[in-house]
Amino acid sequence: MAPYPLNFFLIFLLMETTYSEDGVDCPCNHMDFCDCSSHHLTSIPSTLPRQMKGLDLSNNLIQTISDDELKPYENLRVLWLTRNEIHTISRNCFQSLNNLEELDLSYNKLPSLSPTWFAGLEKLRHLNLLGNHYTTLGETPMFSTLPAMRNLKVGNTHFVALHKQDFVGVQSLDKLYLNISQLKQYTNGTIRSIGHTGHVTIATNLTLLPEIIHDLKHSANYLEIKDTSITTSQDAYALTLLNDTTVKTLMFKNCFLTDISLGSLLQVIHTYKNVTTLALEDSTLMGTGQKIPPLEDENSSISTIIIKNLEIPKYFLFTDFHDIYQMVRAIKSVTCTGSKVFLMPCKFSRSFMMMEYLDLSGNVLTDLFLQGSTCYTEGFGAWPALRTLNVSRNLLSSLPAVSKALAHIPSLTYIDLSQNLFGDNPVTSCIWPGNLKFLNLSDCKIKLIDNCLSDTLEVLDVSANNLETFSAHLPNLKELYISDNRLTMLPVKADLPRLALLVIRKNRINDFWSSDLRRFVNLTKLDATENNYFCSCQFVDFVEQNSIILVGWPEKYICDSPPSVRGKPIHDAHLPLLMCHKTLVVTLSCIVLILVLAVIVWLCHCLHCVWYAKMTWAWLKVKRKPLKVLEREICFDAFISYSERDSEWVENMMVPQLENGNPPLRVCIHKRDFVPGKWIIDNIIDAMEKSRKTLFILSEHFVQSEWCKYELEFSHFRLFDENNDTAILVLLEPIEKSTIPKRFCKLRKLMNTKTYIEWPSEDEEQNDFWANLKTAVQPDEYPDEDPEA
Repeated sequence: MAPYPLNFFLIFLLMETTYSEDGVDCPCNHMDFCDCSSHHLTSIPSTLPRQMKGLDLSNNLIQTISDDELKPYENLRVLWLTRNEIHTISRNCFQSLNNLEELDLSYNKLPSLSPTWFAGLEKLRHLNLLGNHYTTLGETPMFSTLPAMRNLKVGNTHFVALHKQDFVGVQSLDKLYLNISQLKQYTNGTIRSIGHTGHVTIATNLTLLPEIIHDLKHSANYLEIKDTSITTSQDAYALTLLNDTTVKTLMFKNCFLTDISLGSLLQVIHTYKNVTTLALEDSTLMGTGQKIPPLEDENSSISTIIIKNLEIPKYFLFTDFHDIYQMVRAIKSVTCTGSKVFLMPCKFSRSFMMMEYLDLSGNVLTDLFLQGSTCYTEGFGAWPALRTLNVSRNLLSSLPAVSKALAHIPSLTYIDLSQNLFGDNPVTSCIWPGNLKFLNLSDCKIKLIDNCLSDTLEVLDVSANNLETFSAHLPNLKELYISDNRLTMLPVKADLPRLALLVIRKNRINDFWSSDLRRFVNLTKLDATENNYFCSCQFVDFVEQNSIILVGWPEKYICDSPPSVRGKPIHDAHLPLLMCHKTLVVTLSCIVLILVLAVIVWLCHCLHCVWYAKMTWAWLKVKRKPLKVLEREICFDAFISYSERDSEWVENMMVPQLENGNPPLRVCIHKRDFVPGKWIIDNIIDAMEKSRKTLFILSEHFVQSEWCKYELEFSHFRLFDENNDTAILVLLEPIEKSTIPKRFCKLRKLMNTKTYIEWPSEDEEQNDFWANLKTAVQPDEYPDEDPEA
């Protein structure tokens, strides 16, 4: 069965929904095409979507089709029932399908055909009836009710007769396929009743082939003869009828030939005046080409020869075809692929005086044999008019040797050397034809190519190689295909001033920038899809700004890193603010931090946090000392806490009064009794700990002194922690409580809870002040003096 139409093949790639009934899943796509193939169905499901336009029921077990099974599906345009077990179709089963355009009933078990099946199918264009069990097309015209039919396939291995009425009513066909390999009876004029047949494929025996060709020669444009053995000279007789014909292309497909039959065919074909293309595909030639008779000098119309997958078991013994040199002088196009060609003799190559296209791909040419084919060692002269040469998929290994072999073909503009083996040998300087414009070196495992390119090139394909750099000088190059290599950047080192299209897919490129694109001043299209892009903020912005030249944007440009956007299109890569604006974020963070620190410093200053911190540290030191001090450790009767500005009064008046009194008191003042070099906080604590009392000389200067604050705090600790009365307040000058700073909360509390001694302004009251002060400082039981003193 011939391949399905391309548009319906693509439908299968778009399957979206699934219909399920009784355990059978039939996927249906958005174009209303349902696939119920290979589901072991024995009948046509009745509850498929009514709006369905296409239905594939191939490869099931359906045996009969009744009148009602297809009635619900009036919108059907395509119905495939190939490869079932159908042997019975009811008379009116297709009558409701007025919109049907394609019907495939091939490879079932229909014993006969009925024209009533097709009544009303006025839109039917494609009908396939191949591979059933019918032996004829019936006694009445089978297809007369199908005015729109353009593609008809009939016949099978049981088919025995074609009658004149079989194609009555068929006005024109684009394609006619006849599998009549066992045909025993043919009525002249049967196929001729079809007004026009574009492409006719015939699988028939040679006995009736002349009559069939006679009916086709003035209606067909393309004649394909397949599944036939042509072994003798007489077998080629039918083809002489094509000397005067409308057929332009003659193809032999899956045929069997011998040296004798091939020679006869060439003699016949050499006389053609209208056939322009001779094709031979998937066939076998037994022999070595040594029995080709000499050909007369004829002006044959053949200009194109196509040979694909020709099997020649003894190809290595094949002759040089010297007897047909004259026949090929007018040939313009030769395709010989997949046929183990290893050499075209030089004289044979020189015979192709008008050949413009030569395709020798998929053969076994080597460097040496290519040089022989191009007459490189015999003074050149091969293929003088050749413009396009395809020698891809051969065994060529030296690019310099190949270039030199082709250098003297003056008209050669296109060369395809893809899928050869150039990568294993060093690539040095090369010599190319002077008019070379297109060069394909893809998939050749090349590691370096810069020094082996022609500066006349306009299109270069070096895809699927092992290139890591590309720095060639190609002043005329307009298109560069360099996909699937190992490049890490655009080819900025190359000199490509006229480059308009750059295809650089599947490399190792992480990014590219405006400085890279400026190297290609005429670049209008860049295909850089399927690379491993590092999606930095700058790169994402740059690509979006220059996306107008990107082929496949945006869905085919995918981020590989950073991990947060891996696998996402660059267009949808939303990166964190810190990554995109790092300098700004750091600057703002520093500014905020400085402001916060400034606020903290300002608050500490306003709330005296430093002072409180110092006091806390000192308090902790005090708390670590024992609360009780042994009596023997008491060295002073009083520690005097005073401001340095009040030192004159303290040192000149108070200290002498206390120390020279009767009994004398021992007092501690910082100027005289603090241990030099010792931390002042420790001196204060030790002095208070070794004194029974602490005298606080209160004045405006006192409340401004930091050290007086410490001394007051430590005294307060002792006052409350030891539950004793150690603090004595001496008010040197009047102090308004409202003027005492708030951080002097301890002083406020002491002045509210303790009686203080006030220094009198009158001289006569000073004696009472000193007496009261001595009484307050003097211990309750003053220790006796040391007898040994």
